[in-house]
Amino acid sequence: MSKFRFTFNVLAVAIFTLTVVSMAQAQATRTWVSGVGDDVNPCSRTAPCKTYAGAISKTARDGEISTLDPGGFGAVTITKSITINGGGAGQGYGSILASFVNGVIINITDPADVRKTVRLDWLNINGASTGLDGIRFIGGNALFVENTLIDGFTGDGIEVSGANLGATNQLHMRNVSIRNVANGVNINNSTTNATQLTIDGCQISKATNGVNAGNGTRGLISNTAISSCTGSGINATESTSPTEFGVSTSSITANGTGITAGAGTEVLIARVVLTGNGTSLGLAGTVHSGGNNTIGKNGTNNAPNGTGFPEN
Repeated sequence: MSKFRFTFNVLAVAIFTLTVVSMAQAQATRTWVSGVGDDVNPCSRTAPCKTYAGAISKTARDGEISTLDPGGFGAVTITKSITINGGGAGQGYGSILASFVNGVIINITDPADVRKTVRLDWLNINGASTGLDGIRFIGGNALFVENTLIDGFTGDGIEVSGANLGATNQLHMRNVSIRNVANGVNINNSTTNATQLTIDGCQISKATNGVNAGNGTRGLISNTAISSCTGSGINATESTSPTEFGVSTSSITANGTGITAGAGTEVLIARVVLTGNGTSLGLAGTVHSGGNNTIGKNGTNNAPNGTGFPEN
């Protein structure tokens, strides 16, 4: 009997080991989706999946989901470091239709996931005027969004807020257009958390605030156009963590207020055009000038109230 039990235990261990190995092998470093794919497929290039949600379970941590052709690939929740490439540059354009839901939710909490980083490239995220948030970054360390359009959400284009974010988290945007949303980018850290922010070559329009740079926002907005926001093009606030960042070589036009610096915040502007706004600058906090700004033809033309930082 004991020999039988020994043999049974050995077989059980072997089966368990083979199962774990099989599961690991089932997750590929690179998977594929297609408008004519099927989520029962292995998500290979020749047998692609239909949706990003279907592909993500078959993609290894730090892997990449690539898009073969244009299609609607569905909303997705991401819980591990991954790249989703919508297949720009001639391959396709990954569309996420998010009626009544969030387009992309990122919530990475696995301690074994060292990077906790997501990269989104060449996506068209459409809320169809009923979606909640385009992208919700509520857990992880870093989010990179490039070559992407976010349009038509009742909530925010990109929201950075959540208890599972790293104490110092990052949002980096390049060549992103956001329009017809509550806030274009909404950063709301809790306690002493801080978000390192870069926005480069982006367009944000038709929102309440173009960039709501909340508690603990630090970084740079450059080469960016923010317009037609009923509140502020940029709204800087803080409570328990300093909000300090710069705006360079950008245009902020036709908003309620161009830049609002809330109490305690510091904003540095250089080579910025502020025109057509109800008020150029809201100055409860401090706006420093690096020079070569154009402030004119606003309803109220306030000048920077901080220390000048001339270009070197």
